[in-house]
Amino acid sequence: MTRTDNARAAGAAYLIYFAAGIGSMAVGSSVPGASGVLTMMMPFCAIALGVTLYALTRDVDRDLAAFAMACRVVEAAPGNGELFFATGSTVFCYLLLRGRLIPVALAWLGFAASAFLVILLLAQAGGLFGGHTNWSSPVTWFVWLPLLVFELAFAGILLTKGVAATGKTA
Repeated sequence: MTRTDNARAAGAAYLIYFAAGIGSMAVGSSVPGASGVLTMMMPFCAIALGVTLYALTRDVDRDLAAFAMACRVVEAAPGNGELFFATGSTVFCYLLLRGRLIPVALAWLGFAASAFLVILLLAQAGGLFGGHTNWSSPVTWFVWLPLLVFELAFAGILLTKGVAATGKTA
């Protein structure tokens, strides 16, 4: 696949991932089977993101890109994948920033939001801020919302402009 194909596939995977996640919560048990189908789509999106983002960032640092891809694949496994999501996102954003693949301000937003999410998830695992991903905590929303903004903007850029050729390599 070309860089453009990978960028578009990643952008589409982000949007499908969001739609499936929100849809599965919105549908709940009101439409039998629908929530299950949407929930089953999400791991495939996580894997698609891991592979396509790896393809886009491997020229910056192949080892870090492989690590981030592995995090996105583990995120897809049943259970709590939030920490692997946040870690993979942090590393991918670092590579996007280092390679100057997307606008620098957007890459910084993604890096900072992802890194703060890693810290929040570790703190919640330790019992702080109401425990594991406590959505009633304003701290949780404060950290997750900037990442949502980053990912929606990033998906739009991937679909419309793609990524730049790497400016720096490992």
